[in-house]
Amino acid sequence: MEIRGERECKNCGARWSYYDTGNVACPECESLHSVGVDDDRKLHTANRVELDLTEAVAQLDEVPEDEALSTVKSTCREFQRKHGFVHAGELRDLDDTYLVAGELLQVADMVGRSLGRDDDEEFYLLSLLRGDEADRPAPDEVPESLRAGRGLAYAEAVREYRRELREWADASDVTIDRPATEVLSAIDEHAKRIRALEGDVPAREAERLVAVLREVTRYVRDDDEAALAQAQNRLSGLDEN
Repeated sequence: MEIRGERECKNCGARWSYYDTGNVACPECESLHSVGVDDDRKLHTANRVELDLTEAVAQLDEVPEDEALSTVKSTCREFQRKHGFVHAGELRDLDDTYLVAGELLQVADMVGRSLGRDDDEEFYLLSLLRGDEADRPAPDEVPESLRAGRGLAYAEAVREYRRELREWADASDVTIDRPATEVLSAIDEHAKRIRALEGDVPAREAERLVAVLREVTRYVRDDDEAALAQAQNRLSGLDEN
């Protein structure tokens, strides 16, 4: 939504930035009565939120597995719901933490529905849970049986990011030229195909799709022509799959 993020409390006169705090209450007196003091409304979808898996990890050895996995999924789902990619009118990147949350959501669901899992699957789930959220396992570390989790998570992330990219371009009066439009349209088609396959594609294909989106975003947002060329070259590799 487009909002005036700089706020002034009607009660005590304190000023703060909703863009930074994500809180409508005055930080000084906690009053909910405030007015916007900046001149322009800006698109803002990003909230201050962290992917905190501490409780989920602790539950692994304390409660039944289905309960622990339910906590994992609810934590990841809530993080993605609040995350957003536009901060005070500025388009941010599709970040690794968002991708990890999406993959954990899918993998936890797959593990929860399976009748059993081998050591590789167990280790991979734990590596997602206990590793640094921004340190994604490499494509060749994804077990074949769980690759659909990464494929579907990344395809969904691409769709959500594309939606906000369009909103940002409209709100910022940014014109997306024909070369970028062609790449973005191809990304949409690849993401749609992966979703139709329920994510069951090689992990490297899902990884490459995210890389293409990040590169074309740099072109649209930062006018980085080299990034567009990289996106087009990488897209050719996707088209050959």
